[in-house]
Amino acid sequence: MSEKVYKIVHVIGTSSESIQHAVRNAIERANKTLRNLDWFEVKEIRGSVNKEGEPLFQVEVRIGFRLED
Repeated sequence: MSEKVYKIVHVIGTSSESIQHAVRNAIERANKTLRNLDWFEVKEIRGSVNKEGEPLFQVEVRIGFRLED
């Protein structure tokens, strides 16, 4: 049979550039330690502002990866 089983991890990505960059940071970091990444879902977007008024974007990303046989 070729059914697949997945595990999900929650990762928080951050960036001072953009939401998209924060998502990419989360995925790229997860890819360094996990194998078989298949999909991701952005669950939450938030941010903060530093004393100079510059934003810091934060995203909560659920990443699904296939478990090996």
